[in-house]
This record gives sequence, C-alpha cells and structure tokens, in this order.
Amino acid sequence: MTDLLVVTALRTEYAALNGHVPGGRVERCGMGLHRVGEWLPRLAEPRPSALAVAGVAGGLDPALSPGDVIVASEVRDAVGRSVLRSAAPLVAELRRMGLRVRSGPMVSVDHIVHRTAEREDLAATGALAVDMESAAIVRAAIKGRDRTSPLPVAVVRVVVDTLHSPLGRANTVVAGARALQILRRIGPALSRWAALSGPRQVVVAKPRSFCAGVERAIDIVERALQRYPHPVYVRRQIVHNAHVVRDLERQGAVFVNELDEVPDGTTVVFSAHGVAPAVRAEAAARGLNIIDATCPLVAKVHSEARRFAGRGDTVLLIGHAGHDETEGTLGEVPGQIQLVQDPLEAERVQAEDGHVAYLMQTTLAVDEAQATVDVLRRRFPSIASSATDDICYATTNRQNAVRAVARDADLVIVLGSANSSNSLRLAEVAQRAGARAVLVDDATELLPEQLNGRTRIGITAGASAPPHLVDEVIGTLQALGPVSVAEHVVTEEDIKFTLPKGVVG
Repeated sequence: MTDLLVVTALRTEYAALNGHVPGGRVERCGMGLHRVGEWLPRLAEPRPSALAVAGVAGGLDPALSPGDVIVASEVRDAVGRSVLRSAAPLVAELRRMGLRVRSGPMVSVDHIVHRTAEREDLAATGALAVDMESAAIVRAAIKGRDRTSPLPVAVVRVVVDTLHSPLGRANTVVAGARALQILRRIGPALSRWAALSGPRQVVVAKPRSFCAGVERAIDIVERALQRYPHPVYVRRQIVHNAHVVRDLERQGAVFVNELDEVPDGTTVVFSAHGVAPAVRAEAAARGLNIIDATCPLVAKVHSEARRFAGRGDTVLLIGHAGHDETEGTLGEVPGQIQLVQDPLEAERVQAEDGHVAYLMQTTLAVDEAQATVDVLRRRFPSIASSATDDICYATTNRQNAVRAVARDADLVIVLGSANSSNSLRLAEVAQRAGARAVLVDDATELLPEQLNGRTRIGITAGASAPPHLVDEVIGTLQALGPVSVAEHVVTEEDIKFTLPKGVVG
C-alpha cells in the first residue's frame, strides 16, 4: 500500500480529512512559515512515498468562486518555484467527481492577504490562488530527489475567499464550511492518485503530432494576425485541437461557425479541412479578405471530385458524416457526390458500374477504409479512384507507428481532441492491435483508473495535437515514478507545403 502523507495547516482542515484518506495518514503542520519550519523534520518520520498538501486558500483569479478546487501545476514563493507534474491525474479524478477544478500556479506568502490591491498584484503574476505553507513544504519534500526516485507531490486547495468575496465578509463562514465539506470529499481521490506511484516503461511513437498541413494552417493564421487588422476571423476550427484554438484565440483570432458571424470587409481564414465553393462565393460577394488554409492534400481530393463529376461519374465519398472535411468535399459538386460511411452503406449505395468513382476523407483509418473499398470494388468492378492515395501520408504514418507501439503496450495514450478524426482513428487502431487505448486532450484528462496497474505505456499524438502535450504526459509519468523512455521510429517525415498568397511577400 502506498504510504501517502497528507499535510494540512489548520485544525479544521485536519478534521475534514483525518479518517477520510483511505490508506493515508494526515498531519497538521500549523499555519504560517514559522510553524511549517518547526514541523518539517517530521517529513522523514517515516519518509512518505507520496505527498499531498491540502486545505483551503484565497482565490486570485477573478473567474474563481468560493468552492472551486485548485490543483497546483507549480507552487511559488519568495525563494523559488517548484513544478508539480504528477498531479495531472488528480485533476481528471476531481473533475469526474463533479467538482469545479482549475489547474495552474499557486503562490505562498508569509501573511494572510486581506487587501484587494495585494491580491490583484499576485494575480497579475498568473497565480490562481494564495496560501502560506505549500511552497515551503513542497520544496523540502522534493529536495534531493531526481528521476530515479521521484516523490509524487500534489497541492490541492479549496477556495474560500476571492477578489469579489474577500475575508471578513459575512459569507466567509458559510464559504469556509462548504470548502471543508468539499475537502472531505477529496480525501478518497488523494488515495487513488497516490496509488499510481511506481516504475513504468514508455515507448513513444514516431511520427506523431503536427503534420505539414497542420503546421501550414497554424502558420497561416499567425501570419494573418501579424499582417492584418484585428480581429482576424477563422471559419470553424483551423485544425481540430482545443489547445491550438485556445492559443490562437489568445493571439487575437476569432473562431466562428459560419460567415454570417464575420463583419463585412474583414479578414477570414478558411480552415485546413477545406470549404465548399458556395462558401468561397459568399465570402467573395461580401468583400471579405479571404485567406485559404485548406490542406493541399484535401484540395487534391476536391480537384478529383470535380474531375470525376465532370466526366459524368457517380462519385462516392468514403468518410464520416458531419466532419468539416466531408462537408467541404460534398459541396464541391452538390448533388453528385454520395457519402458512404462504412461497408454496410457500401452494400446499399446505388450507382452504374463503369460510371462510378470513389474518394476518401484524408483522415480515415486505413484498414477500416479498405473494408469499405473492398465492398465497392466487388459491387462495381470498374470503379475508378485517384491515382494516388486519398488518405494522407501523415495519417498513414501515424497509424503504422501507433500499431507498432501498441503490440507491446498494455495502454496507449493518444493525445488529441475528441472531434479530431485522425486522433480518434489512432485510438481505434491501437485497440485493434490489442492494447487498451485512451484519447485525451492533455495529461489532466488521464484518470487514475486508466493508469493504475499499467506499466508498459505507448504514447502518440494526432496530426493536429501540439508536440508539447506528449512531453507533458511523459513528465507526468516521470513524476509518478521511475520511467524508461524509448522512441519507436517507423519513418521520418520531411514534407513541407508552401503558404498561400495573402500571408507571404
């Protein structure tokens, strides 16, 4: 059983948690740096295998409300900064419990912060909340530790007072009582998190993460933001990844679903998934400054659709209904393209042999798409197709890489957003290769139950997922225990795409 030590400062915090952390021991260090200093020698009696600092705190971020839970990604004080990577699965667990959870920096100071002005100054540093003990405890606990003997550490605080509801107001007592109730609920989750400590083997698939089309699309938006007056509008998500979208929003991009949300005369970027000609015509008629970030490989499928339809073929598009890419391709020749999603639909589709062609969405699973193609070729022996593969090189390469990694893994972690077709396909390919697979946006979506008992872990990322997300997951695992990391390389990619007019020159 993991020797989890939970440290609290206040008697009320101790009372809320004592007896409610299965398999763990709860100790009270006292409030403030002086009391912490007197308590610190107890860290070695006995030395824990996991440590959590838990209690209440003052909120700094204006968006916080009493009762919100802060899981620190790092703790700071006047002495320095300690990064806490191991707590990411605790974030996922607390969110699953229905709690409002934020993950980010916390700051420790040597006094109770009453003044609003001081809180605003601390908030300006990016810290979410303030306490008096966490940074000193964490620093002492991890001193001398390295990757061969990491100590999993978490700092969890429930917000009592905020910028809008400071200490001393009548509702402080009520908010404090509620915070302690929430703290008691957190106790069992701390035990489930601490049980994750232990050694693991990690194999990272290569290629992974951004492909040339995604890099090009992001570069286009960033260049447009530098070149044209703000705001710059982007129709639909530029690529299907929440982290990419949030980062571009911070830079000034405004994402919209349809053109009627874009003011006349402004700049609009079309996403990497492509758009139908009708959308382009509407944008041109309204005098919008159009910048096209359509992936060249998607544009190739559009061109083939026009070619096949132009010679009178019935065009069958193998893809997923509702996906931005399929909508754009279907709109190339309205009424002349039929969507076929799987082998069952391929058995029912009506067309005349000798006058039928098929195309594919570029982000399909190769093996599943082939099953649909096999049905179409059986039913229509003369069916035509593109001279080159429609499924893009990046999709194929990443699927081959994750398949190789999955063979020896008891868990494959796929980094990518839930609306990312290529990321979803990676998880499916890993499962068909015999491994359990989970698709998560980042490390804070990894639930303890997904990691518990998994010692051979494969990691990859969809073509729309930033590379740093892989590094963060590896960092989380390394903070939970000794980890050996290897890379399985299937192929190297060196493809680059040129940028469109409007963002160069």
